[in-house]
Amino acid sequence: MPMEVGLSARGWAKREAVRRQAAGWFAAGMSVPEVAARLRVSQTAVYGWRTGGEDALASKGPGGSRCRLDGPRLRRLAEALDEGAGGARLRR
Repeated sequence: MPMEVGLSARGWAKREAVRRQAAGWFAAGMSVPEVAARLRVSQTAVYGWRTGGEDALASKGPGGSRCRLDGPRLRRLAEALDEGAGGARLRR
């Protein structure tokens, strides 16, 4: 099984729920600074949610490119990271 990086499915769902809460407050006429303060996020993020509409509220999942390491290489990497810099045989 490949290792997951970043948030779990539960974490992504929680973040999306926060954004949907913001949408409810927008509909009620709450200001961006007040929404940001209540949710403890940046005003920039809240402005993006408000101006982006429904598409900006939905979770897009983890960003970045797909991992290109196969299973054995991914396990080797994890083992090297667990060993730390002193234990890993690093090649130059």
